[in-house]
Amino acid sequence: MPPFITLEGGEGAGKSTQLALLATRLETHGHQVLRTREPGGSPGADILRELLLSGRHDWAQLAEVMLHFASRAEHVARVVRPALAQGRWVLCDRYYDSTMVYQGFGLGADRDAIATLSRLIGLVPDLTLVLDVPVSTTATRLASRGLAADRYERLGEAFFTRVRDGFLAVAAASPERCVVLSGEGSVDEVSERIWQAVCARLAP
Repeated sequence: MPPFITLEGGEGAGKSTQLALLATRLETHGHQVLRTREPGGSPGADILRELLLSGRHDWAQLAEVMLHFASRAEHVARVVRPALAQGRWVLCDRYYDSTMVYQGFGLGADRDAIATLSRLIGLVPDLTLVLDVPVSTTATRLASRGLAADRYERLGEAFFTRVRDGFLAVAAASPERCVVLSGEGSVDEVSERIWQAVCARLAP
């Protein structure tokens, strides 16, 4: 089965840009690639994404965690597993590490419950690339977007600090799967770091 690669990191880390560049580079090496994202990634999962990110309802912690995993279960069943079965590399912008970090480390939800639900999904990434940037960079990049902030982007510096610390803790606990890469520097510099990590782990 081809690899399942996830890109993780806090707000403004550059995941979406870098995922697109990595997909293009893999395609030039002859691979078929699916690009996707979470929450969402399939029609049913996208419905849940809108509920989670709109901020129109203040969900109970466990309800919010379970909505993320309901979206994930739908996405994995409808999109990720079929693509892998077809021989396509799958690149996903966020996966269950984001739920552990945002809901667990960031918002104080039960981390053991999140870990249990992650195991129930039953699909572990072959490689997780964690793009790390200082909280000051997060704030600068969010301000420069000129877009309406979603629910998480409105939570502020203390939250972003917990998120950054959470991603570093998750990566340290799973070194066989996770690689932490600096998201600082030019787009091309970060892209090259990512490519070197992919080559070292997966030899594309």
